[in-house]
Amino acid sequence: MGKARLLIVEDDFDIANMLRIYFTGQNYDVDTVSRGSDALEKTRQGLPHLIVLDIMLPDIDGFEVCQILRTNTRTSHVPIIFLTQKDERSDKLQGLELGADDYVTKPFDIEELKLRVQRAITRAEQQSLTDPRSGLPSGRLIEEQLRRIIRMDDWALMDIRINYFEPFNDVYGFVAGDDVLRFTAMLMGEVVDEFGNVNDFIGHAGSDNFIVITTEPLADKISGRMKERFGEEVLSHYSFIDREVGYIATKDVDGQQVQHPLMSLAIGVVSPTQHQFADIREITEIAAEARRQNA
Repeated sequence: MGKARLLIVEDDFDIANMLRIYFTGQNYDVDTVSRGSDALEKTRQGLPHLIVLDIMLPDIDGFEVCQILRTNTRTSHVPIIFLTQKDERSDKLQGLELGADDYVTKPFDIEELKLRVQRAITRAEQQSLTDPRSGLPSGRLIEEQLRRIIRMDDWALMDIRINYFEPFNDVYGFVAGDDVLRFTAMLMGEVVDEFGNVNDFIGHAGSDNFIVITTEPLADKISGRMKERFGEEVLSHYSFIDREVGYIATKDVDGQQVQHPLMSLAIGVVSPTQHQFADIREITEIAAEARRQNA
């Protein structure tokens, strides 16, 4: 996997800077913000693997930030560790009731905080809550969303796959492949923010396969914009020569050259106005078939 992404929400500049330097040295990608509203905006731009959240902030407090993140479909799974000068039992209980994963009191031991961060991220991954490459919900969280929508009327599920991802991964290596998965997750988040609803869901079903759950009237616009932007922006992941010729070449088992087109998105859309679904497996099967027809 690539670097885990941390979001540090702390209005004390010295503490925030110390945490940024330390965790960057521990091979994390670190963003720091000093206001609760900025933290919410950062999570809309891209999901972190974990948030270290101070309670006392200059605008909205950490409790409110946590509550907003926990009630939003797209951020409800992100691990949160409260970091605060407060040592009151009631504050700890309030934070844990809101869904925080851990609680560290200032002054703190930086090594202990590192272990708590590692443990929370590992626990989320082991519980099939997130994909370690994209940071997006996976496994059980996707199944929960499917069970939720099957009882509803107004939804559309988009099955999204990156065409020709495997040849790219073979030629450029898994590090470059993981970069493409993170780029795809970020692009999908930006498009859903632009055209979708606040509670639309984005998940990483595995390898090069993603899903988006939105409402039916918005699905075509989201799908079209994703394909358009992906086709333009994925080119930066290729070498100049491959971009110029418009394909990458591999060898088959007989040593013959095989040309693979550059990556694109295939998207299939299903909704309850088109089909009656007996169970969640049927939703994913029909969506995958629709995607194969649009590949």
